Order: sequence, then structure tokens, then C-alpha cells
Amino acid sequence: MKKTKIICTIGPASLQTEMLQRMYQVGMNGARINTAYGTLDQYRLIVNNIRETADIPIIVDIKGPEIRLRVRRKRIIKKDDVVEIGFNHEEISFNHNFYDKMSIGDDVYIDNGKIRTRVVEKNNGILRLLVTNGGEIDDGKGVNIPNKQLSVPSLSKKDLEIIEFAKEYDVEYIALSFTRSVQDVKNLKSEAEGFKGAIIAKIENFEGVKNFEEILDAVECIMIARGDLGVEIEPERVPLVQKSIIRLCNQVGKTVVTATEMLESMMYQPTPTRAEVSDVANAILDGTDAVMLSGETSIGKYPVESISMMSRIARETETAVESHVEDGKFINISDTVSKAIQRICQNMPVDKIVTLTRSGYTAQMIARLRIAQPIIAVTPEKRVKKQLELVFGVYPVHIDYRNEKDRILAVANKLHSMNLISDEDTVLFTAAFRTVVKHASNLIEIHNIKELMDYTAA
Repeated sequence: MKKTKIICTIGPASLQTEMLQRMYQVGMNGARINTAYGTLDQYRLIVNNIRETADIPIIVDIKGPEIRLRVRRKRIIKKDDVVEIGFNHEEISFNHNFYDKMSIGDDVYIDNGKIRTRVVEKNNGILRLLVTNGGEIDDGKGVNIPNKQLSVPSLSKKDLEIIEFAKEYDVEYIALSFTRSVQDVKNLKSEAEGFKGAIIAKIENFEGVKNFEEILDAVECIMIARGDLGVEIEPERVPLVQKSIIRLCNQVGKTVVTATEMLESMMYQPTPTRAEVSDVANAILDGTDAVMLSGETSIGKYPVESISMMSRIARETETAVESHVEDGKFINISDTVSKAIQRICQNMPVDKIVTLTRSGYTAQMIARLRIAQPIIAVTPEKRVKKQLELVFGVYPVHIDYRNEKDRILAVANKLHSMNLISDEDTVLFTAAFRTVVKHASNLIEIHNIKELMDYTAA
């Protein structure tokens, strides 16, 4: 089994259950709904089809302060064309009104910078843009305006509707695009009151990079959205920013996803470029928990082949993965226990790790150390089980052990009956014992499973 998790964006190419089943069989671990496109009825169909297919987490990606085009019909624009774009449902318009913040000479990039324009005139709420690099514009295409701090609301009316949808359908994650600061996260949490899932902050602009550490403290998961990030900041900075973000997430045991343009050529052809293969492998070596496919699985011609290729890259690369976590100040008991487990696994022949976890935190703290042994995370919470599907090296299992007198024995018996551990295995168990606070796994037991079973039978 691969340890790196694969998130797939679901769209017209992949929303039917037959296709989803094939995608799951070759390595899909999580499903993303990009709400820049589609309707609530389509999102309902996707959620229902995913849940019919597999017990995996669903990520609803809301657009937040992201700027996008609203276009009534597709069109080709060419170099030296002048295009008029408004803010109030014109033939071509922006989804947010930032007219007053724009100046003559400002750059406006469309579709991850593939189309480049510059403001040459402002008049009556309309921007006239000179095209310097043309292409096809279509509804929903992303817009970047580098080096400008725009007063764009963190949540739109559609975002608020989708938040209610996420609560109604009890999805596992909401991802906030273009997270700029901890205040954006607070605004989302306020509007999503009652949402029981986790928040993913998407880092894809200069402000998000600048405020990253405070954002990290406020969320459960980070996504490095490199497409827009490489337009909002200099593209040559993106690789080192990616490495820095992943390292900081690993240090504190937060889930981190690397996304955008990973196997983009596979939207149109059945094999990737060598550069794309290296990109996926390097993200895994950096310490990412998950890698994400966007257009490759939502609108591409080869969704199954894309996942299969990513799985192959992951399995090959994982043989060389090492921990980048540095010894530093004391964080909490689970931090100390996880580092002790790492040292034990380096010095004795442990076959598997089994962690009993209510919140999933201890499993994440162990996983960040990239130990060679499989990590079986046993949790009584179905939601936590799904959320852990995105954590590197973790195989989550739902077992409600809370009323068991001997929890470790009960879990060992259950895992043995499920063929997840065998008589010959030496297993390290960790759990919280006599604690009431969070992040307090304080117990390590090591057992040969046959001896454990024989002892308890005696």
C-alpha cells in the first residue's frame, strides 16, 4: 500500500459511480468539489456518488476572496485586443467589486497567468484591458492582480450557501481559497458555526505566505495551491515556499496537501512529462501528506491513468522518505511519545504501530516522523477516521473501544480478526491512559501478538 494520499477533484469526467469506483481502486483517498464551477444540485450528486463508492473524506472548496471571471460565452482574445470587463453582470465581469482599487497600468492575469492584460482605461465602473498574451476566456477562470491588496470580502453570498450545504451534508473538510490572514479563518468559522468538520487553509498569495504561521495555528490542514501562488509571487520563489510550508506543517503535525499542475499534461495524454514525475516525487520527499489532482480528474481524458501514475510515483518515492522534524522545545505529551516511538522503531524490529486516538492528533504526530512501519490509527469517531485518510502513512480504522475495560486487548483482538495484524507481528500500541485532556497519549506497550493472545487466554 502507498503511504502518500491522493485527493481527486471531481467533475464531469469523474462524477459517475462507475468511474469513481475505478479511481478509488487505483489510489484515490479523498474527493474535492471545486465550487468555482457547477451548482448545488451537482454538488449533491457528487457527494451521494462518492459516499456510495467509498468511505473517504469529501473536501468542499469555497472560493472566499478568490477573484474569478463571469463570462456569458467563451471567447478567444488575441494580443493587442482591448477587452472591457465590468463588475455588475456585464458580458464579461469580475465576481467581486474592486474597481476603486485599480489604477492605470495595473496587471491583470487570467487562468493562472496564461492570459496577461494591463489596465489602460477606467470609466464608469468598467476596466479596459490591453491584451499582452491572449487565449480563451471562459466562465469561472481565475484572476490574479499581483502586488495589490484588494478589499475583497472573505466570503461571498455563494460561499455562504455552500457552507450551509457542507453542514447539511456533514462533509469532512471545507477548504478556503486565497486565505490571507487568520481573520479570514475566523470569518469562515463564524459563518460555519455548527460545522463539525475541519478547515483547510489554501495558501496561494503573498499575504497568505506572509501570515502563514498564524494561519497554521488556526486550522487543521494546509493546502499549497501553487497555480495561483506562482502568479501572485515570483514563480521561482514557489519551490522554496513549498518546502518551507511543508516543513512547518510537519513540525507541528498538521496535515499538508500539495496541489495544482502536478500531472497537468495528463489532462490530454496518457503519460506525464518527466518533469511532472519529478515534481510529484519531490513534494513527497519534502514531506507532503497528500498530493492533489485538479483538471486531470475533473475534466481530463485520463482520470484513472493519472491516479495510477501518481500512485506508482508515490510507492517508488516513499522508499527514500525521511523525517524533516527538528528536535526543539517541548510541545505536549503526544509530541514526546511520538518521538519516543520513532526511536524505538529505529532500534528494534517493530512491524506495526497501532494508536488509539479520539481526535486523530497522536496519529498525525507519529506520521510526521515518517517512520517505516505502517501506522494503524484506531478511532471511535467516524469523522476522525475519514479525516485521517489524508495523513501520510496512516491506515485509519473505526472501532468504538470506549467502553472496553482493556482497550488495547480489545483493539488487538478486533484488528486480528480483520487480518490487519497477525500472530507473528510485533506491534507497538500507544494510547491515552487516565487522561481527560487533549493531546495526551501517554502510554506505550509493545507486544508479540501471539504471546498477547496466549497470555489473555490463559
